[in-house]
Amino acid sequence: MEISTERVGNALIVMPSENRVDGTNARDFQVGLEAAIEETDSAVIFDAETLTYISSAGLRAILLVVKSINRRGGKFAVCSLSDPIREIFSISGFDNIIPIEATRDEALAAIG
Repeated sequence: MEISTERVGNALIVMPSENRVDGTNARDFQVGLEAAIEETDSAVIFDAETLTYISSAGLRAILLVVKSINRRGGKFAVCSLSDPIREIFSISGFDNIIPIEATRDEALAAIG
């Protein structure tokens, strides 16, 4: 899966090219995220504005990337979740693990 990126200040913003992350593409999603994030990136924001569905496999992929970033002292946040996706993050407890911000600007301010 392709991951679009944008740099704003010292933060890397990553966005999925597909609107669904599930068992069929979660591994490709993880590989795409890992390829987009450079070792020197210390602040990463996952902009989920276009995401309409994420399964437990997709959440696992995000968690593995977050752990990798945390190990090297970086910060990771998620922004622009739709209500259904926010509910999935909440039910799974990911909202207690990963900072979730309403907008990209709020995410930039939180991890800046």
